[in-house]
Amino acid sequence: MSVFTDLVVELGRLLEPVLAESATAAAIVLFTVLVRLALYPLGRAAFRAATPAAGCLPMLLQLPVFYLMYQSFSSGGELLGHRLFAAPLGARWTGALEEGGPFGAQGLVFLGLFAAIAVVAAWSAVRGRRAAAAAPVPVSVPVAGKGKGGQPALSAEQVEAMRKVGGVLPLLSFGTLVTAAVVPLAAGLYLLTTTAWSVGERAWLQYRKDSATRSSL
Repeated sequence: MSVFTDLVVELGRLLEPVLAESATAAAIVLFTVLVRLALYPLGRAAFRAATPAAGCLPMLLQLPVFYLMYQSFSSGGELLGHRLFAAPLGARWTGALEEGGPFGAQGLVFLGLFAAIAVVAAWSAVRGRRAAAAAPVPVSVPVAGKGKGGQPALSAEQVEAMRKVGGVLPLLSFGTLVTAAVVPLAAGLYLLTTTAWSVGERAWLQYRKDSATRSSL
């Protein structure tokens, strides 16, 4: 955990001349981006696999990082004194309500976080439903049971099931709102950043796929 703390502190010091006391919050966002950049090859491979299970793998690999973030801002340490505007990075939504209510100085910071997460979740849900609706469903099962490249062909029932799962999974992003309401503010920032990255990454990969398809026509 000390390695993680030292890294966030150093990133915060680099950003402090520009962002003052919110530098550590920005360092958490930057740290999250670096983690997602490292996982990008895996995310691209999961997108190409086009299965919900493969898409969950990058998220599972982030759990240790999220745990470190949670522990660092839950227990005593030098990071607890840092803030995002008026709210300490170790503060929780319940504490903000006690300090000044939902529209108090700390409450407004959390409301801004929740609003940003809701926008990302809504974007994810809309894109997910569009992708699920656009997925082709075969009329019948190939006799040979093989698809392109010699891969086993999917039946209409299997593809329909994947479409339904693909339409539901983006809605799970709204669960991030519940999590952000009970974890420290720093962990909420991590959740916002990684969720936004996931949605943006899928949009970018889909754009590249569609561009390659148009170019081949």
